[in-house]
Amino acid sequence: MPETQAVLNAFESVNVPDLVGVVEERLTQAIVQGRLPPGSRVVEAEIARQMAISRAPVREASRRLERQGILVSRPRRGFFVREMSVREIDDLFQVRLSLEMTAVAAACEHADAAGLARLRGLLELMIAEAADAPQHRRIELDLSFHTLICELSGNAYLLRLFSSTQTEMRMIISLIDNVYQDPEMVAATHQPILDALARRDAAAAQACMKVHLDDAWEHVRNLFVSQHGAAGEKPRGSRKT
Repeated sequence: MPETQAVLNAFESVNVPDLVGVVEERLTQAIVQGRLPPGSRVVEAEIARQMAISRAPVREASRRLERQGILVSRPRRGFFVREMSVREIDDLFQVRLSLEMTAVAAACEHADAAGLARLRGLLELMIAEAADAPQHRRIELDLSFHTLICELSGNAYLLRLFSSTQTEMRMIISLIDNVYQDPEMVAATHQPILDALARRDAAAAQACMKVHLDDAWEHVRNLFVSQHGAAGEKPRGSRKT
């Protein structure tokens, strides 16, 4: 074997961590937790300094979040956290409603007993923690319940589409104080959805899901308007389906 080839074969591959992915996750957390509020600038140099890395991964992570619609780029000024409007809330909830109505009907057909047991366990955890858990924990559990229904639908494309909305959903909720005025009641509103799924009753599951999401939509929308104004608002009649 040639000497050069022997030297090359002496080295094993090295698994390099996805540094850009780590930065992307940290930026996302800062945004949804309100530490980087809407309209604020992503200061690459400062973030890189705090994370003890170069600016390049921060810039690439920012580009990824720009493609997801979380950040916006302004020429010669850098990246900024996107600001939301009432119209965008309405658009997002319309998409979410469409996806989840499809998902819950498909889950009635495809979910197995183990999947329904996972969903039941998650709901029990939501109810048990409702009174004492901080808001960000309740939000995570709530979205996990809905994400699991999409998973149980058996449609990987639907799950991917639904998952892509979650950062924006968390962004909206992070802008609102006391989004859960009665956390135990909110947790319990998921029970009829689970009961209909357990009966494999697609029509009832869709009806329960629509009531649940319409109520959430109305509540989030009204709180957002009361705290941030109604910029970009559509006519109210376009909200209900």
